[in-house]
Amino acid sequence: MQKHARLAVVLLFVMLGISLFGNISKISEADKKIKAKEAQVEKLRQENGEIKKRLEGVTSETYIEKQLRDSLGLSKEGEIVIVLPDKETLKSLAPKLEEEEDTLPDPNWKMWLKLFL
Repeated sequence: MQKHARLAVVLLFVMLGISLFGNISKISEADKKIKAKEAQVEKLRQENGEIKKRLEGVTSETYIEKQLRDSLGLSKEGEIVIVLPDKETLKSLAPKLEEEEDTLPDPNWKMWLKLFL
């Protein structure tokens, strides 16, 4: 009977050890998941802060005024708006520049010949 009791106690300890090892591995996996989620939360907080900064910039009066001027061509009262034509039209209206030919200078013997003749 004592032999059976010892065997039962040993089996009980083995089962408890296996259970303990399984629980430790589950806790380790849960800890890894928690750290990954915390890193994700921190990243989302940073993105949220950047978005808030951009929102503050976009809702500022200077940004709205710039968009009204650039996109819609509006101006303040008393201002004069000058609209320039596109690049192609400007190029066609600009005076043509005479381009010089890229030629080598005459050799010395030709210059001497021109000098005396």
